[in-house]
Amino acid sequence: MNANPKDQVAQMFLSVADRQVVRAVCGADGSWQVEPTLTGLTVTTIASDPTDSRTLYAGTQTDGIYRSTDQGQTWQPWGLAGQAVKSIAASPHARDTLYAGVKPAALFKSVDGGRSWSELTGFRHIPNRWWWFSPAEAPFRAYVNAIAVSPTEPDVVLAGIEFGAVVRSADGGRTWSSHRHGAIRDCHALQFHPGVGRWAYEAGGTGGGAAVIRDGGQTWNQPRGGLAKHYGVACAADPLQPEVWYVALAPSPGKAYGRSPEAYLYRTSGGADWQPIGWESHPMSEFPQALATVPGAAGHLYAGTTHGHIWHSSDYGDSWRKLPLHMGSIGSSLLVW
Repeated sequence: MNANPKDQVAQMFLSVADRQVVRAVCGADGSWQVEPTLTGLTVTTIASDPTDSRTLYAGTQTDGIYRSTDQGQTWQPWGLAGQAVKSIAASPHARDTLYAGVKPAALFKSVDGGRSWSELTGFRHIPNRWWWFSPAEAPFRAYVNAIAVSPTEPDVVLAGIEFGAVVRSADGGRTWSSHRHGAIRDCHALQFHPGVGRWAYEAGGTGGGAAVIRDGGQTWNQPRGGLAKHYGVACAADPLQPEVWYVALAPSPGKAYGRSPEAYLYRTSGGADWQPIGWESHPMSEFPQALATVPGAAGHLYAGTTHGHIWHSSDYGDSWRKLPLHMGSIGSSLLVW
């Protein structure tokens, strides 16, 4: 693919690393300052407000949600105390609309910026949810691992369960579909394209490892051509070309999250077979637990790894450089500015 002439590296990262929020900022002299900013809790996820880049949310294992209004420098408790919050999404349409997914699998919504929360009780009536089950952590009950709000249809929301289903709401979470055929039931990552609401992407642990839709969440398929492995962990899409997207895979959970990772990173474009990319030949020894792109920056891709490194490509993954910073062992969340 053609390289992107714009080669500007991001100047700030936030990630969930070693179960805390870690913030890295590049100074005027090009050196990086890295520091943990939300500690003493078990942090599970972070999310940014697409309508306000300074506002961030963090979910914790036992202490609900925390909010930052200064890009992660300081944090305050922000509701759902006592809940194990596994996923958060802020609406790109209404600044005060938030969604939070918890364990055991339930969904909450706030329409006042998180000052109050209400459970979306219709989520409890999804067909066949009685058999949802997660082997990832005790007690082995399923949870909402990912939430995505359409960038073009304010009331369309996707939710991914580990392990159970990918479901869709067309009325802001009041009612929900059953599992969408073709999606991966063991959902590890789920997102809409930031600008084209017809497209959404999933990485998952069963089936083909990666799934995609082109009609707003109705019809999923799992393109497998070119993939050597099928345990999907992370995915991302180019911000300007929805047909270009990426997935990180492993042969098994142990090789994705264990001490001896075995990573495979792929790119597809326009429905063609997957092509291997990465900073070393497959299998790679650093697992990219989080993939991220930046609005407006075509071709730019960031990968945060279990080794604490951030790798950057400005040419759709054809070439890479390791940035001179160390975040700690990065989990599933990486925010980039």
